[in-house]
Amino acid sequence: MNEQQAIDRAEEIIHQAVGGMSPQPTLERIGPTPVGPCIARDDHGPDDRLAVNVAYKLTGVPGGEAQNLVRQARDAWLKQGYKHNTSGEVDWSSPFPTVYMRTGPDDFWMDAVTGVVDRAKGEGVASLAVTSPCFLPPGKSKASGVTPASPAAFEAPSADDPATRRALAHSSRIYDALQVGSAPTQPGEGLSTVRDESGASVHHAWSTEPLPEGERAAAVARAQTFFQSAGWTVRRVPTPEGPPAVVAGHPGERTVAQVAASTTGAVRVAVTTPATGPASADAGRPASA
Repeated sequence: MNEQQAIDRAEEIIHQAVGGMSPQPTLERIGPTPVGPCIARDDHGPDDRLAVNVAYKLTGVPGGEAQNLVRQARDAWLKQGYKHNTSGEVDWSSPFPTVYMRTGPDDFWMDAVTGVVDRAKGEGVASLAVTSPCFLPPGKSKASGVTPASPAAFEAPSADDPATRRALAHSSRIYDALQVGSAPTQPGEGLSTVRDESGASVHHAWSTEPLPEGERAAAVARAQTFFQSAGWTVRRVPTPEGPPAVVAGHPGERTVAQVAASTTGAVRVAVTTPATGPASADAGRPASA
């Protein structure tokens, strides 16, 4: 699969959900670009693969129809033969239910979510999102997690580099939002300068201390609340087990942050920011530099 094929398939899955909806909503794209980094792996290995994330807000319908649109998306996807990726049935008694599903056999993940507009009135805005499987960028025959990465691909960045300070500042704010301690740096974590066809980026990866399942979910939820309050574009990405991962894009930069519960019991954080961009005004306290 390549980038365009992934985008086309993601758009097809979205329109399968929306095509027969009543009332018919208007699709409003969420986020600037659909292609981003693959979610980091549990073994902390470097992975230069990409993934497509396509998301739309369903507008132009009354807020009270949001739950109905989520139900219709679920029914349309079931009609296509797609499956739930969680064991429990959706709690439709909740004012804001969420549906997590996946396709087969190509394994695209999607969700239908209602965002809160007026909790007292039970009004919200429905959104649909699709995440592709990971794929290799053009010109790559193997992911760097399969064969050792080129030493030139992961250089140690300078401590006084503006992008380094920016990445550490974002990590620091995420650390404060998680409200849990960080773990010693694991193999594959820390700071690196990653170079690929799109240019150079500073990447900062770190993990929290191991947490019970409920505390991991709560920490990821706190990170999501932080991103939303700070104006980041936020996506929840379903995971095979545990709470959904959070992928957020900074509104004024091309910085991407990922927060995900790991099977090791930790919460993993990765911040990737372009090597050229606005300097951070507040370096803050780096988390697990």
